[in-house]
Amino acid sequence: MNSISTQSEQSPRAGRTEAFPSGRLTFLAPSPLPTGLPPVDHGHAVGEMNVGYLDFGAKATSVFGWQMTFGGPFGLFLLGAFGFPIILSGLAMAHGRELETAVEVFWEMFDYGFSIAVWGGLFGFFMLYLPRWQAYAKLRNAIPTRFNRQRREVCFVPKGQNEPIFVPWEELVAWVTEAQGVTEYGVQRQYGFGIGFYHPETGEKYTLEFETYGQPQAISTWEAIRAYMEYEVHTLKDIQDPLELQGPDDPPWEGVHVFRNARKRLHDEYGNGKRGMLYLIGWYLYHLVTFWTIPNRLVEWEVKKIKRMSQKALPKAMAQWSEPLPEDQCARPSEELKRQSRRVLELQKADPRRSVLEVFAQVDEEFAGTSSMTA
Repeated sequence: MNSISTQSEQSPRAGRTEAFPSGRLTFLAPSPLPTGLPPVDHGHAVGEMNVGYLDFGAKATSVFGWQMTFGGPFGLFLLGAFGFPIILSGLAMAHGRELETAVEVFWEMFDYGFSIAVWGGLFGFFMLYLPRWQAYAKLRNAIPTRFNRQRREVCFVPKGQNEPIFVPWEELVAWVTEAQGVTEYGVQRQYGFGIGFYHPETGEKYTLEFETYGQPQAISTWEAIRAYMEYEVHTLKDIQDPLELQGPDDPPWEGVHVFRNARKRLHDEYGNGKRGMLYLIGWYLYHLVTFWTIPNRLVEWEVKKIKRMSQKALPKAMAQWSEPLPEDQCARPSEELKRQSRRVLELQKADPRRSVLEVFAQVDEEFAGTSSMTA
C-alpha cells in the first residue's frame, strides 16, 4: 500500500468515471453494491480466508507461473539441442541427400548447438525466476490488507509504517482502471483494480492497485471481496477454483492434489469419449515439459512460506483486531446499503445485459448519497 499526497478531486461515488491523460478509472465503491459478476479471484491475490477475515495482497503464484518458469526455458533447450538439428537433417534428406549424410548433419548441429541450448535455457530460467525472487524479498516485510467481516472493517498497514489503520468497510473506495499507450508493438491496453482511502489525521491518500487481464476480471476480483464481506462466499475454493479441481477435503491452493484431480478427470473424460487420444497425449507432453508435479509442490511450499512471513510481520494491534467476535457483537450492514443493494438487484434483473457501472450510476443518482474516503 502506497501513500500519495492529497489531491483536489471530486468525491468518489459508485459508477462515477474520472479521466486521466492515458485512460480513465471508474469507481465501484464506496457503498459496496452487488456487481452481478461471478466472484472470482483471477490473479490469486487473496492469500487466506477464514470465518473472520480475508487477506488480500500476500499471494502465492499460480501453478501456471511455475510451469512457464520451468517449461519455457526447457522448451527452448529442446528446440535448440534437438529441434533445429532434426529440422536441418530433414531438409538435407528433402534435397536428395542420403540418410547417412542427414545423420551427419544432425550430429554436427547437435554438437554445435547443445552447449548454446544449455546456457540459453539457464539464462531464460534465471530471467524468469528473478522477478519471483524479488517478489519474495518484498513479501518478507509486507503485511496484507485484511478484511474483517465480523467488524465490517478493513485494516491497512502502509508501506514503511508499523501502525495499522482501520477503515469502515462501507467507506472503502474501490475502482477499476483502463489505460492505453503506444509502444513499438502498437497500441496496448491495460486494466487494473484498486482500493484506497484518505487518512483522517494526515490527509494522505493511500492506494493499493493490482493489474488484471481486463475490466470484467477487475470487477470480479472486487466482487469476490464484496461477496465475502457480505457472507455470500466463505472459502478460497469458492473464489479461486473455477475449474473445480479441488475436492471437498482438499486444501485451498493449487497443490499436488489439483494435478491428480485434473489427471483423473482427464481419464474419466477420455473413457466417456469427451476427449480424444491427441488431447490425452498433449496433456501428458505439456506436463512432462513443465516438470510434472514440481510446480504444484513449489506452490505448496510458497503458501507455507508466505503464511510464516505474514504472521511474523503482523502488528500486535492487527492480531488483536483479527480475533473472532461473539455473534451478538458482530457488525451489521447499514440500512442505506441494504436499500441501495436491493435497488441494484432490481435493475439488474430488469435488464441483465446492462453494464453494472451504468446501474451503479443510476442508483447513485436516485439515492443522491454522499460518500467519502475518510477512514
